[in-house]
Amino acid sequence: MADQITILGIAGSLRKESFNRGALRAAQQLCPQGAKLEICDIAGLPLFNQDEERNPHAKVAELKQRIRAADAILIATPEYNYSIPGVLKNAIDCASRPYGDSAWAGKPVALMSASIGAFGGVRAQYHLRQCFVFLNMYAVLQPEVAIGNASQRFSEQGDLTDNAARQLIALLVQNLAAKARAARTPARAAA
Repeated sequence: MADQITILGIAGSLRKESFNRGALRAAQQLCPQGAKLEICDIAGLPLFNQDEERNPHAKVAELKQRIRAADAILIATPEYNYSIPGVLKNAIDCASRPYGDSAWAGKPVALMSASIGAFGGVRAQYHLRQCFVFLNMYAVLQPEVAIGNASQRFSEQGDLTDNAARQLIALLVQNLAAKARAARTPARAAA
């Protein structure tokens, strides 16, 4: 489908049984018609080193290519120590460098988080929103999806079982797809 919106999903956790990976799988199932979500694994990215940014590791080059090919980004992240997990921040830094060659620029982005804590990762979301300002990303602000007490909201297989969270994710992905589609419109009008 030529008008299909491609959303790139990134989990801020490397854990195989991550609740945030489960949230991304739920988002895949809940994508609106005309949109698809592909999950990108950030495991294996080297630590960002400015000395090597002009000759990027193959994993970094692949990440940047996948970001650029996507119409929008969906990040699902846990909260570590009231903030962003190091592996996610590293992925953001790797794909934003060298200066002037950021793969993130101009991308619509949405956030969701799942955490074993009661607040569901909202502080990590707050810090990520600060990053989006410098990265020139366009955040979808509503609905906020923060799945607290995540161990009670996912099955043993890692599937999201909480209906309220599923409804919020469906609306978030719908809003993200709409923002991505609107971002395409000016480009088509100019062509």
